[in-house]
Amino acid sequence: MSAIQERSDHQRHEGEEGSNLAKQLSDTITVTIGATVPTGFERTAAEEVNEKIGADARISKDRGRIYFEITTENLPLIHHLKSVDNLFVVVEEYTNYQFKDQKEEALEDFQSLASKLPWTNPLEVWRLNNSLKKKRWRRKGGNGGKARASGKDRVEAVTAETENLQLESGTPERGSGEPEGDPAFNGTQGELDKNTEEQEEGSVDPLLKFRVTCNRAGDKHTFTSNEAARDFGGAVQDFFLWKPDMTKFDVEVLLNIHNNEMVIGIALTEESLHRRNITHFGPTTLRSTLAYGMLRLCKPQVSDVIIDPMCGTGAIPLEGAIEWQHSFYLAGDNNDMAVSRTVNNINHIHKKRRDKGSTAWGLPINALQWDLCRLPLRTGSVDIIITDMPFGKRMGSRKKNWDLYPSCLREMARVCRAGTGKAVLLTQDKKCFAKAVSKMGGLWCKVVTVWVNIGGLHAGVYHLKRTGAPFGTTPEDVREPRGDNETAGGAKED
Repeated sequence: MSAIQERSDHQRHEGEEGSNLAKQLSDTITVTIGATVPTGFERTAAEEVNEKIGADARISKDRGRIYFEITTENLPLIHHLKSVDNLFVVVEEYTNYQFKDQKEEALEDFQSLASKLPWTNPLEVWRLNNSLKKKRWRRKGGNGGKARASGKDRVEAVTAETENLQLESGTPERGSGEPEGDPAFNGTQGELDKNTEEQEEGSVDPLLKFRVTCNRAGDKHTFTSNEAARDFGGAVQDFFLWKPDMTKFDVEVLLNIHNNEMVIGIALTEESLHRRNITHFGPTTLRSTLAYGMLRLCKPQVSDVIIDPMCGTGAIPLEGAIEWQHSFYLAGDNNDMAVSRTVNNINHIHKKRRDKGSTAWGLPINALQWDLCRLPLRTGSVDIIITDMPFGKRMGSRKKNWDLYPSCLREMARVCRAGTGKAVLLTQDKKCFAKAVSKMGGLWCKVVTVWVNIGGLHAGVYHLKRTGAPFGTTPEDVREPRGDNETAGGAKED
């Protein structure tokens, strides 16, 4: 009978916690969410935010960031955005912060800033976001013992864990600036287990670990990023009595400084979202967020045939097959290792879907090996061509690009539908590409160019449209046989 009574009390306790979660979601809070996006695709990300969340996003002066307002009831929707790398909730934003001219005075401002900030709502959003992340993780079967519980039990268990994080946004009642507990705590497994048990029993408040990350841009600051993070982090530690930890932290406070603009936020993502579909990486794997931006640029339609003739690991067609399932995708490459990586990444997505209980037949995508300059496709059979072309650095060379780019643009024009076909091509070899496009003026016309930053490289995403001229009727279509070229070249050298 005692066991039955204990189980009844436990169920009643879980029911109370579940009602508390429902109450928290009903008590909506409006906050500002910040998102880092691939530079150059800020407008594309803003369009996605408006489409999926219904919020109007504004683009920051600092390239690569957008901001939008949401309520806590729409918080789960931000994790469905595909064009963002990282998400954070804004604590405070200063559009024209007056940094002191003297280094010591500027750092003193950071030390006094923490106690003046409105932490309450952002920390509440951070806590609710943690419960959402844990709930998704448990649905994937992360913990063997707890994964066998019912869905309701898992949600309520997550609620119980997150409600134990008593985050005080006001000045702590304790006057001492030292953290609670043993200062010699070394994080051993036994101490962690004991601390966890005490937290679950509600006997003590958990000691949160945190770190401050400063991202600074501008040449008029008298302080470095490390100095700003150090002094501001010390003030945060004194204010909340949290424990600093640079690696195993619970809360990551962000200090983003761009000239006179400063934004303080709390991170909502633990790692960048750009690797979501790739498990087998190559030497130049494209970020999934950038692939999504390129796909949105060409606006795939129902029944479109879309090819990536230099697919690498298949990041672009995989992203398209998942997000625009009404089109069909062909991923090809001349390198057998690249095709193998693409096939493995496709199989990984299939496995993930099966593990989640999906009954879908699969993805509208296929992978094959081919020669880019002699595609095994009919003339005018492709609607969209989208690819990441070799920059001539890690893959290929600048010298080879002068021959490769005109040849591939000519072959792309052959397989692309005249008048309606489109191409979205990414390259950092801008001079060579511009020359190749000018040579193919009768087959391609440039629509727009989006300038992006890829690992410090200034690259361009070129949106081209196929002209209405049928292939074979313009001077650009003439191509001398490869054997004749090689023979002539050899004779010239001799």
